Amino acid sequence: MTERPGIRQTLMKSIVSALGPVIGLIAVYLFFVWRAPASFSSLGNLQTIARQSTVVGIASLGMTLVIIAGGIDLSVGSTIALTTVMLAWLLDPGGSRPIEAAIGGIAAAALVGWIIGALITKMRMVPFIVTLGMMLLVRGVAKGIAGEQKIDAPMTWLNQLLAAGRSWHWPPGVWLMLILALAVAGMLRYTAFGRHIFAVGSNEQTARLCGVQVGQVKTLVYTLSGALAGIAGLMQFSRLTVGDPTVAIGKELDVIAAVVIGGGSLSGGKGSILGSIVGALIMTVIRSGCAQMGISNWKQEIITGIIIVVAVALDQLRQRRTT
Repeated sequence: MTERPGIRQTLMKSIVSALGPVIGLIAVYLFFVWRAPASFSSLGNLQTIARQSTVVGIASLGMTLVIIAGGIDLSVGSTIALTTVMLAWLLDPGGSRPIEAAIGGIAAAALVGWIIGALITKMRMVPFIVTLGMMLLVRGVAKGIAGEQKIDAPMTWLNQLLAAGRSWHWPPGVWLMLILALAVAGMLRYTAFGRHIFAVGSNEQTARLCGVQVGQVKTLVYTLSGALAGIAGLMQFSRLTVGDPTVAIGKELDVIAAVVIGGGSLSGGKGSILGSIVGALIMTVIRSGCAQMGISNWKQEIITGIIIVVAVALDQLRQRRTT
């Protein structure tokens, strides 16, 4: 009898922790419904918010895996740019078909992730340094392929993935983000590989002693992250309709922020797909609401920065209470 209150309290804490980002999203949305013009709550604006969240949302799926495993990836923005360039280059008149170009762009992004994972595991290099270097290297490769200019591409069905439609018609890219989110969440929850990712991020040495192939797990995590960044690059290409080696500069910060706002811990071992998607939506809702209220861009950046700092501070408090 004495254990039931403790069990209930622990269960309530876990539920509140899991639903915290969702509650935050609802609160932010309701605030702007109250303060922003009526157009903010229209179905058309909701579709716009979903479309604008797709690139960061898909990339955050891979970043969630990386952060849970105790790593970081600063090359996401450059990988997205490389993907747009590869797509446009492969789609050059007389070149590949759209599906072949898409596969080629995503494969190039996955290769970037694999190289990062190999450097970290084989050379025992620090993820921050490796991905910082790859951020510059990949951006340079993208500029070299594009000849330091945008690459025009013929119009194909790829350009319709995030195209605005009727207010009740959600673009295919938004549905793809949701499908990928369900797939990655299911992998984390129901597969041995998903459990190994959490084990590596929680305590790498203990995971190794328990028989987890830490090097293989990290390499595969970064490869998957690269592939998901490639799919995010495909969405970016759909919005731009060109290959742009200068696009997505600083996008990695938005992606990391989405994971952190969604409850991910930069110390590793903690994070959720739902939280990361919600984190991406929170940032987009804030930007959309601020824009419709006429709030300048620099104030929007301050608001977003405060939210990130508060999210990290709350994570630190939770960690202190559990230790």
